[in-house]
Amino acid sequence: MAAPTSTVDLSAALITAPVPIGHWLAILPVAHCITLGAVLLMLRGYPRLQAWLAIPGLAALALINAALLAKVAAEGPLTMVMGRWLPPFGIAFTVDLFSGLMAFTAALAALAASIYALADIGESGRRYGFFPLLMLLMAGVTGAFLTGDIFNLYVWFEVLLISSFGLIILGSEREQIDGALKYAVLNLIATTLFLVGVGILYAAFGTLNMADIAARARDLRGTAPLMTLASLFLLAFGMKAAAFPVNFWLPAAYHTPRITVSALFAGLLTKVGIYALIRVMVMLLPVEREELSLVIALAAAATILVGALGALAENDIRRLFGYVVISGIGNMLAGVALGGLGGISGAVFYALHSMVLMTALYLAAGEIARRGGGFSLSALGGLYRQSGGFTALSLVLFLAACGLPPFSGFWPKVILVKASLDLGAWWLATSILVGGFLTTIAFGRLFLLAYWRPAPIVPAPIVLTSSRARWRTGLPLAALTVLVVGFGILPEQLLTLSQSAAAGLADPEAYLHSVFPEGGAP
Repeated sequence: MAAPTSTVDLSAALITAPVPIGHWLAILPVAHCITLGAVLLMLRGYPRLQAWLAIPGLAALALINAALLAKVAAEGPLTMVMGRWLPPFGIAFTVDLFSGLMAFTAALAALAASIYALADIGESGRRYGFFPLLMLLMAGVTGAFLTGDIFNLYVWFEVLLISSFGLIILGSEREQIDGALKYAVLNLIATTLFLVGVGILYAAFGTLNMADIAARARDLRGTAPLMTLASLFLLAFGMKAAAFPVNFWLPAAYHTPRITVSALFAGLLTKVGIYALIRVMVMLLPVEREELSLVIALAAAATILVGALGALAENDIRRLFGYVVISGIGNMLAGVALGGLGGISGAVFYALHSMVLMTALYLAAGEIARRGGGFSLSALGGLYRQSGGFTALSLVLFLAACGLPPFSGFWPKVILVKASLDLGAWWLATSILVGGFLTTIAFGRLFLLAYWRPAPIVPAPIVLTSSRARWRTGLPLAALTVLVVGFGILPEQLLTLSQSAAAGLADPEAYLHSVFPEGGAP
């Protein structure tokens, strides 16, 4: 007699339908970065080969992210759940227009920096793991943008922090160790606060899936400590983004590593903090964001002005650019404080612009040092006579950083000022305009001292004579500058994408439907 058989209905716990091939794009960027990083680590004895694997690998990452962005823009958010467990039990990667835009722009900035690294990172730096650490950094950055689980957002923060610790001390110089200590301590405090917030959130909601949290927050607003959570996340992400009053670690750390590493940090790391802040405060806790809007706006105005005044006072170009990063964070915070379609789209547009621009500015700082002999404004001069082309390129980047037309920094500031005036926050609009004015003075001072005045007799300029070295540094800088000009002259497409991303954050129904297609969270 045949043994009795029983069937188990797996449909209540598992996704039984075949996963569409296009959904694999949601996890492919992270898998690609981790796999390539492991391969590069195994090839650590072949430093020259590493570069020629990493650069095509980052180009492939940009193409993958472009395909992911195109799919999301055409079809809406998509979700991939690990182990085929139904959400919220399985760890979800959920990609919407906001995360797709950030991941694609980050890949472009990293690709440009990796090409520049061919001239900036020597054999010793490659042997100590620059390219494997770079791929691990991109795994953390991309994972943070694409994850749909708030605990895994914390995990990806840890991944990018571990790799950034290795990159910042590459060279083991005394200044680098000092900068790494300040960077590590403040970021670990922020990470601890984030983890505490995640613990309280799980105790209150019983879930860590972002879509599930967004759905449940509507019903738990009267019982869960949501203001406590919002305040913790605001402080933690504000520290990671270098917002006032916890911004002092950035100019003390970002000038210490190799210029390629500084460019990566300035372009990518603070934007992960801003991304997390927008995702949590706008999509998950919108009512609490509204109640904290005045606090966020005051922090934004202070961050803008402190950053601009710091840039005006600095003599070291790298530290000057560090304060410009801080001032830009203030503009993005202003968008978070304003909320609405105008404020959030302005913050999204500014974040994309800043990722490209700050990477380019730090690469330009490396060129200034090579041509002028150092980073000190008091010892620089005569760069205009050395190269009119490099001077013109630098001037474009400086004007974009000031928010002047017709370059990329102009449009997000216009959006943010208009949104401020529409809400009657004239003082916030004034802070944005005054910050731009002070930044213009700071960059005017930089241009006059480093480019326009006659070159000093000492120190002797370090001129790149190798044509191969010139294209390795000139190509990525020129490509990023083209993007800055393109964003400014033809802003319509990016404006449309930023507005659509902001609309998706303010009304996350499409995001929730991607995770729970059957009609809502359990």
